[in-house]
Amino acid sequence: MAAEPLVPRLDWSRDGLDWPNRATSRFIDAGGLRWHVQQFGAPEAAEASGARRPPEAPAILMLHGTGAATHSWRDLAPRLAGAFSILAPDLPGHGFTAMPARRAMSMHGMARAIAALLQASGFSPSIIVGHSAGAAIAARMQLDGLVKPKALISLNGAFLPLGGLAGKLFSPAAQLLASLGFAPQLLARLAGDQAAIDRLLASTGSTIDQTGRQGYARLVRSPGHVAGALAMMANWNLDALERDLPRLETRLLLLAGANDLTVPPEQAVRVSRLVRGAEFDLLPGLGHLAHEEQPGLVADRITAFARDLGLNPASFAI
Repeated sequence: MAAEPLVPRLDWSRDGLDWPNRATSRFIDAGGLRWHVQQFGAPEAAEASGARRPPEAPAILMLHGTGAATHSWRDLAPRLAGAFSILAPDLPGHGFTAMPARRAMSMHGMARAIAALLQASGFSPSIIVGHSAGAAIAARMQLDGLVKPKALISLNGAFLPLGGLAGKLFSPAAQLLASLGFAPQLLARLAGDQAAIDRLLASTGSTIDQTGRQGYARLVRSPGHVAGALAMMANWNLDALERDLPRLETRLLLLAGANDLTVPPEQAVRVSRLVRGAEFDLLPGLGHLAHEEQPGLVADRITAFARDLGLNPASFAI
């Protein structure tokens, strides 16, 4: 069961009133958690709106990165919804999804939690699109035999451990902060300055719109969301994933922003050498939040790759 919240979390009735794509949101109980998910292009939604969409439309699971939420897909998901059925959850402890026990915030734990969500919702993805740490979770799910998609698409995926001193200090520092009961409230309070949040976003190498900036501001000012991000970082083990990546059998497309200051594109090049048949595509001029900067470009790349897989998504367009 979900752990009792130790810090205040976002309240959908208050904080979700103007959440991007609110009309697509719903809540699902699965794996002992209350999940916030957004669904785009689902057959039942199409029937309700009178749209004509075949029920066999290719299915995409979208997994955001550490510290983000479904608002990260605010422009990309609607662009894909004419050709795909899409499920996008807030990860455990993030956004409006409940916080599990801290030990369940490991990569294996989160992979199992998302598998439980898929089972409860009856959603079977043909493609998993993961941003940053979301791409690592997608790979872990396939490696652990929890899903069998036709392909994984990584958007600036964080698959490999940080190098140098930062790599040695990152997890212990996160573990320390996660263990301090006052840390989430303190960090959320420090993030109350929009200028500080803008500097944090600029450090990713991306420039995003006002809606995106406001969304991240709302998240980092929530002690519960900050606690979820810290717990995830404290329990992360990328060394094991790096060892296992050569066993990844699913088709892998690595989209990397040339200006990514968070996960340098050189990491995607390294991953492409570890995973047999992986494809690497550099996105000029874009940073870590490339899908928020140029959602149309990323949607085109995803659609073209799906077509190459034989899914022919264009035939499902409204």
